[in-house]
Amino acid sequence: MGTEAEIMGPLLAAGAGGVAGAAPETEVEEREAVPPWREQVTARGLAVSAVLGVLFCLITHKLNLTVGIIPSLNVAAGLLGYFLVRTWTAALERLGVVSKPFTKQENTVIQTCVVACYGLAFSGGFGSYMLAMDQRTYELIGPDYPGNRAVDVMNPSLGWMIGFMFVVSFLGLFSLVALRKVMVIDYKLTYPSGTATAMLINSFHTTTGAELADKQVKCLGKYLSISFIWNCFKWFFSGVGDSCGFDNFPSLGLTAFKNTFYFDFSPTYIGCGLICPHIVNCSTLLGAIISWGFLWPYISTKAGDWYPANLGSNDFKGLYGYKVFISVSVILGDGLYNLIKIIYATIKEIMNARAKQGRLPLVQVQDGSGYVGLAAISIATVPMIFPQIKWYLVLSAYVVAPLLAFCNSYGTGLTDWNLASTYGKIGLFIFASWVGQNGGVIAGLAACGVMMSIVSTAADLMQDFKTGYLTLSSPRSMFVSQLIGTALGCVIAPLTFWLYWSAFDIGNPDGAFKAPYAVIFREMSILGVEGFSALPQHCLAICSFFFIASLVINLLRDVTPKNVSKFIPIPMAMAIPFYIGAYFAIDMFVGTVILFVWERVNRKECDDFAGAVASGLICGDGIWTVPSAILSILRIDPPICMYFKPSLSS
Repeated sequence: MGTEAEIMGPLLAAGAGGVAGAAPETEVEEREAVPPWREQVTARGLAVSAVLGVLFCLITHKLNLTVGIIPSLNVAAGLLGYFLVRTWTAALERLGVVSKPFTKQENTVIQTCVVACYGLAFSGGFGSYMLAMDQRTYELIGPDYPGNRAVDVMNPSLGWMIGFMFVVSFLGLFSLVALRKVMVIDYKLTYPSGTATAMLINSFHTTTGAELADKQVKCLGKYLSISFIWNCFKWFFSGVGDSCGFDNFPSLGLTAFKNTFYFDFSPTYIGCGLICPHIVNCSTLLGAIISWGFLWPYISTKAGDWYPANLGSNDFKGLYGYKVFISVSVILGDGLYNLIKIIYATIKEIMNARAKQGRLPLVQVQDGSGYVGLAAISIATVPMIFPQIKWYLVLSAYVVAPLLAFCNSYGTGLTDWNLASTYGKIGLFIFASWVGQNGGVIAGLAACGVMMSIVSTAADLMQDFKTGYLTLSSPRSMFVSQLIGTALGCVIAPLTFWLYWSAFDIGNPDGAFKAPYAVIFREMSILGVEGFSALPQHCLAICSFFFIASLVINLLRDVTPKNVSKFIPIPMAMAIPFYIGAYFAIDMFVGTVILFVWERVNRKECDDFAGAVASGLICGDGIWTVPSAILSILRIDPPICMYFKPSLSS
């Protein structure tokens, strides 16, 4: 989940452990020695990157397969990278082995490599377009559902997933690398996350900053341990099936529990609430109240009128269909508005900045031929993996992809919003309708993957170039670390997903790993092929209302004064609980309440340690996934089922 879509000023001032965005590099080099680029990319750094890549891929997959909200983990990546290398060097010193100093450039390379690796766990579509192709999602929608055909099924397999990752994931790196000077220096784009990460890394490598970093690491380790032990404790009471344990604790009463209003004691969602802005957390809770508190109970009273009364809870011809399509309408409305807004802002800023000049010594990279060569390989390979999408369709995608990647990267630099999933959905609709009924569903989903991968990777690359510029890291070392991180991600992301796929019941709408976006993406692709004829009765009218409401709410957020707009909810965040349920929104709201009180009691302590506490809660939950998956694979069940039901007297 991105931060609020507002244009931010530079976050890093000169003299604060780093350099200002416009500071001449020659002045900085006189004060600080910068190691050559080969010394910035180290063996120990790559080893640490691989370890953290596995951890953050596990975390990203869990979030993707449960609620679909992915908070920024850049701070945790930078902090844990710093901690692991410092621990490494300290251990070697005790053994009498002298190691090279740990520089902020090496820290930046590690962070870049980790982000590139776990970024593929998101853009790879393991919880969305890729999983939308599988048999479970096909059966969940229903074999007799219009446009849902058995031929449009492709179950996950390590072979084709890793192959697909390798042939599509590198193109984004070569699509815009020639524009790094233009984006970072000439246009002076902020790239807020990249700038904030640079500020963090620069602060680590000062005396006072190192002391604070050590305290933050201890704090992170403390809450990581608490989260891990709590998950271990919860496991003993989770029994067999999906109705036992603390994850199904009716904390607000059994009636509220039936409508998914309960606190499920999840450290991950509480951690997300600590990281995400207050407005995001409040928006998810508001969306839960609107949908599960009012809308779904009302539509359920129309059973037998709007839809047959004897349908199952997961039948798309009934209430389940309304949940999915209304969620899709809000998501599309929000995505379309922000896409138009950012394209407009991009064109406006380009025209204003055309006369501006900047300077940054950059290494010349032969990226044009790189993009063409990789595109040629991909054009030949993707149709072998997905026969439904012909080579000329892949070619057309790669012709327009650099333009879309530029728009997304420029917009990310202005607002910090990465709209890769929105561009992917546009590609999904276009290619699904282009191919039609003879394979359009798979073709649309595969095209979505191609577009998302390029557009997302290009935006991440520019964020990293901004971070590298402000930490005096070589453009070459940044690009090499991106390549290595992407290569690691092409292997680690599918392997960690396969751990979940083998150990857990992925895609069960009544289970822990609902994979909500798999159903949503498949329905979008079917909608692209079949049109609106597949919608339940009155669903189109309701969807139209929510689509327009999403546009209007976004418009109000932009035209009202800031002291008013900060209280207007974000439609994208509101849409998520429409389909998933209210329980995670309550957990996130608990996190935001904790953060709100902490800010009022001790603002400085909150600013220093809230991110570490949140990262510890999320990482501990993510690490527990490994022993939990091993226990599941070995068919070792929890010994106790803690279950709640009404008393006999009631």
